[in-house]
Amino acid sequence: MSRTTGSRRATARRALRGSPWRWVVLAAVGVGALLTAAPFLLLVLNAFKSSSDYSQNGPLAWPTSFSLEAFEGYLARVDFPLALWNSVTISVVVAFLGVTLGLLAAYALGIGRVRGNTAVVAVLLLATMLPHEALIYPLFYGAQALGLLNSVWSVVIVFVVLQGAFATYLLSSVMSTVPRSLLEAAALDGANRRQVLWRVVAPILLPTMSVLVVFFFIWTWNEFYIPLVLLADPASQTVPIALSTLRGQHSIDITVVNAGSLLSLIPTVIFFVLFQRTLSRGVTAGAIK
Repeated sequence: MSRTTGSRRATARRALRGSPWRWVVLAAVGVGALLTAAPFLLLVLNAFKSSSDYSQNGPLAWPTSFSLEAFEGYLARVDFPLALWNSVTISVVVAFLGVTLGLLAAYALGIGRVRGNTAVVAVLLLATMLPHEALIYPLFYGAQALGLLNSVWSVVIVFVVLQGAFATYLLSSVMSTVPRSLLEAAALDGANRRQVLWRVVAPILLPTMSVLVVFFFIWTWNEFYIPLVLLADPASQTVPIALSTLRGQHSIDITVVNAGSLLSLIPTVIFFVLFQRTLSRGVTAGAIK
């Protein structure tokens, strides 16, 4: 029976390869990939143009000569190394602390015996759905009262709580699927609750937590509104906030903005490429028993 099924599948693959629909599908995928990459390619194209070249030939023309004028102008106006350091620090700390906080809270809610755990998870889910505009006033006055205004730690605390709430909601639902027999076996072997968490539960949830770390890093890196309000000092601004300062009241240099946008994208692209295999493993882990 298995040989018959295998031969049928092989015949179907050969038929698909010889079918003209295969080329139609490949052409559609290629067009879709080109449309997806078009904004990024246009960004790179205009980042290496001079201001005069852009004004004379427009954004879609090929550069007459590749120039670093836009990058030099961006680095002259913005302290990019400092903004990069602030963004990396905030994003990395929030990613790992948010997942750790979510793991500890989810362990109590998903496996522990906390009363009203369903209501607590619902409240956390509701907190993640609130728009940032509804939170900005208490966050601003709270940071001001604590003396953390214009400090990167104000943004770190806010996003650790917000990302931790989402991680708690997600991990608690995943923890509810952990076999009770496995936890009971660990308890019979003499493991306490802390050892069960770090030696049994955490390794099982490692693929899911890895995905959350990647997402939290990218989400925090791209955050704009809350850092804009809490980090008014240029010494504490992140890369997106520093990029927004290039827009003048009456004019804007498009090539400099493109150069700054390209520089701000490079760290997230590198991070995503480095953890791409981790991300794909975490996404497909739930489909395999």
